[in-house]
Amino acid sequence: MQHSFTLEYWEDDKWYVGRLKEVPGVFSQGETIEELEDNILDAYILMTTDDEDNSRRPDQEIIASFLILWHFHLEENQIL
Repeated sequence: MQHSFTLEYWEDDKWYVGRLKEVPGVFSQGETIEELEDNILDAYILMTTDDEDNSRRPDQEIIASFLILWHFHLEENQIL
């Protein structure tokens, strides 16, 4: 099953900061859009996986099903 998400991002100094609209609380940043996407995936995994055994290994099924469908760039004066 593939999960599609919308990545909203904005620039803050020299960083791209973003969030997944469909998953409250998943925010991250990166020096490039590609790094932001990688970091958003890491944040999504941390927010959605169970860590009872303290292993925090990414589930390959989650990684394979993760798809950012849309990018939305927000201007400085836009409200989230």
